[in-house]
Amino acid sequence: MPHTHPILEKDRASQWLGIDVERALFGDAQISMTIREEMVNGFGIAHGGIIFAFADTCFAMACNDPDGEPDGASATITVASGADINFVAPAFQGQTLTAAGRVVNRTGRSGIYDIRVTAGSTLIAEFRGRSRTIPHVPPR
Repeated sequence: MPHTHPILEKDRASQWLGIDVERALFGDAQISMTIREEMVNGFGIAHGGIIFAFADTCFAMACNDPDGEPDGASATITVASGADINFVAPAFQGQTLTAAGRVVNRTGRSGIYDIRVTAGSTLIAEFRGRSRTIPHVPPR
């Protein structure tokens, strides 16, 4: 079971977030990060965009097989076609958040994934992502 994921190798945003990979399987991922001073808003709570980005990284990992395609090529990638998040409780500087994501349904090139963000036993946010598998066009 890998404790990394190939999509994170060049993901500077997730590296900045300080994400640790706890589980990375196709359709099932779990990551963690600690809320730092520069991640809180003017109210002293974790910025919603930070929590969204954290959940979105877990979503991306669950959508894309860490073992890649059988032939080693990456002819396709799975990306977000949409997502929403419900914030349930605030997170604070120094807390470690965990995001656990799983596939709810995959049909053809579309999927639905649920991500739960927690701090210990406290639910922080529920994220639902909708995915689409598309041809991989490497950046120029």
